[in-house]
Amino acid sequence: FLFVSTSCHKEIKSEKGGIDVVSNVYFDVSKNLDKIQSFHLSSLNYSGDSIIERIPDADAPEITQQIYFIKDSLCYTIEDENPGKIILSDIIKKQKPLSVEEKKVGTLFSQEKIPNYRNRKNLSDTVLFKKKYKRFEINSPWMYTRFYIYPTDTILPYSIYKHAENDYHGRLERIDSYNKKTDIFVTLQLISRKNWDSEAKEIFEFNHFIKNRKK
Repeated sequence: FLFVSTSCHKEIKSEKGGIDVVSNVYFDVSKNLDKIQSFHLSSLNYSGDSIIERIPDADAPEITQQIYFIKDSLCYTIEDENPGKIILSDIIKKQKPLSVEEKKVGTLFSQEKIPNYRNRKNLSDTVLFKKKYKRFEINSPWMYTRFYIYPTDTILPYSIYKHAENDYHGRLERIDSYNKKTDIFVTLQLISRKNWDSEAKEIFEFNHFIKNRKK
């Protein structure tokens, strides 16, 4: 979902910034919380309607595994050894893109709705990391899931479940899931930031320079 708004309340697009998608997985959680594995799934950096997605290596997050350029719901691969010298307009001309929904790694874009959403139960508001969240839960025989929505009119170029954000007039920033059969607890967080990461900054600034030089 790229800058899609279907609700009637006023929304403000964030024009520049980033989103880190991170996850923590806890194993045998009924026994203790000692068995944990953390993942930095994706680093999304955006300028207007253009997104640079950097996918960190699972074993060494400081190393970049893959870089994607996303625009108008289309995904392009950046494979150059020096991505800071890539001209994005050339990639659009030369490369056959994928739909963002076909992309299988990094941040996943989907139009699917939350399973069992109709049977959700609203919970009282809570405060996490000094931010107040609206909450709801969905409980089934095999899974318990809790959703945290930050009330805001500022929308980002990516959301996990846009339909829930429209219903609760905010931004879905955290999902906690407990699988009752496997005894595994998973947290998924979207952490917004004002600045680009270093690789995306290099790409955006170089393309801004090229664009201005052509004028």
